[in-house]
Amino acid sequence: MSSRITAFPLRPSRVHEACGPLAAGLAAASAANAGAALWLREGWKPEMINPLGLNNYLDPARVLSVRTRDQIETLAAAEEALRAGVVPLVVMELTQPIGLTAGRRLQLAARAGQSTGLCLIPEGMGSHAAETRWRCTPIPDPENAPEDSTLQSWELIKNKSGTSGLWHVRWSPSTRHLIVVSPARK
Repeated sequence: MSSRITAFPLRPSRVHEACGPLAAGLAAASAANAGAALWLREGWKPEMINPLGLNNYLDPARVLSVRTRDQIETLAAAEEALRAGVVPLVVMELTQPIGLTAGRRLQLAARAGQSTGLCLIPEGMGSHAAETRWRCTPIPDPENAPEDSTLQSWELIKNKSGTSGLWHVRWSPSTRHLIVVSPARK
């Protein structure tokens, strides 16, 4: 296990994917790295990201949370935001697979606007157009639980520009940085 994540921060001007129960953690760390984010989610889903919950990552005022009518509207808004380039990170919570055409449109928009996109997807779903795909899961730490439940496993399961890998990470709220933790020092 490397002490440095070679594919994070996410490659700019590209669209990436994350799945797993802690995919929003990768999105939050990406937003902290980018400095601001647009977070899109379908309005029919009862839960919504609370920007105040991102306070350990970045100033909540730097996150614009938007509810869309459906996935088609989510993709359209994401494409427009990526192409405009006015926000460095666009996070899309998707509930259905997207085809190669939609994925390619997002990639072209990200490149044109020099913004980064991140699709939060259900496990086993993904677009062939994605630059990278991450699986983010918690690592139970029985010695420190429940006092410290921040240890995570970030597995890079698809990477068009390099190799895959697995890292144990922890977010440091005090420094607002991602720390790679060696298995021996969990």
